[in-house]
Amino acid sequence: MNDLGEVLEARRKLVDKKATEARTSRDDWNAQSKKHFGTRNEYNTEVRELVQNAREQKEIRERMNDEVRERKRIRSEANTVVRETKEALRTLREDSDSNIGSRPVDKRGRPITIQSLGREADRLEREFSEGRHTGKNEKKVMERLQKIRRQIKEMESTESSNDEYSLAQERMREAVAIQEAAHVEVEAAAEQAQAAHQLMLEWQGEVADRREFAEAAHRKLRLSKKEADIAHKTYILSLRCLHSVQDMSRARRELERGTAPRQSARQGVQDLMSKLMSGETLTTEELLALQRD
Repeated sequence: MNDLGEVLEARRKLVDKKATEARTSRDDWNAQSKKHFGTRNEYNTEVRELVQNAREQKEIRERMNDEVRERKRIRSEANTVVRETKEALRTLREDSDSNIGSRPVDKRGRPITIQSLGREADRLEREFSEGRHTGKNEKKVMERLQKIRRQIKEMESTESSNDEYSLAQERMREAVAIQEAAHVEVEAAAEQAQAAHQLMLEWQGEVADRREFAEAAHRKLRLSKKEADIAHKTYILSLRCLHSVQDMSRARRELERGTAPRQSARQGVQDLMSKLMSGETLTTEELLALQRD
C-alpha cells in the first residue's frame, strides 16, 4: 500500500505540474489574444477614418471636376463671342475701307493697320534702346516713331467715331475678359481637383496598409485564441486526472484507517466536478479551487 501511495503521489505531482503549466500557457495566450484584439480594433478604427478621408477627397474631386466643366463651358461661350466679335470688327473695317477708300499699304503691299503700326513702333523702340540707331539715323527713327504714333491716333479716332465699331470693340473687350477669367478659374479648379485626387490616392494607400495590418493582427488573434483553447482543454483534462488521483489517494488512506469515505468534505468539489463533466463553464476561481483541493 505504501508503494501505491508513493506512485499516486508522484502521479499527483506530475499531473498538478501539467495542470499549472497548461493554466499558465492558457493565460499567456489569452493575454496575447487581448493584445491582438486591441491592435486589430485600433487598425480597423484607423481604416474607417481613412476611408472617410478618402471619400471626402473624392467628393471634393468630383465637385471640382464639375466646376471645371462649368468653367470650360463659360470659356467656350466666351471664345465664341470673341470669334464672332473679331469677325464683326473685320467686317466693319472692310465696310469702312469701302466707304473712305483703300487704306495705305506698306512696302509689301499689305494694308497698314493699327496693329501693324504698333508692331513697327515696338520694334523701333526696342532697337533704339539697344543702341542700334545713332547719329543721323537716330533722328530719322524718332521722326518715324512720331509719325507712327500720329497715324495710330488718327486711325483710332476714325474707328472710335463709328458707334457700331465702338460697341463691337467694347463687346470684344468684355468677352476677352470673361474668356481670360474663365480660363484662370478652369486652371484653378483643375488644380484643386488634381490635388484632391492625389490626396484621395494617398488615403486609399494608407487604407490598404492599415487593412493589411488589421488582417495580420486578426490572424494572430485567431492563432492565440486557438492555442488558448488547446491549453484550456489540456488544463481541464489535467484537473480531471488530478482529481481522479486525489480520489484514489483519499480512498487508500481511508481504507488504511478503516473508515468510510467522507462524502460531506468532498461535496463542494464533487459539485464542481459534476459541472465540469457536464460541459458547464467554471470560473477561474472555481478551477483554481479544484486544482488546490
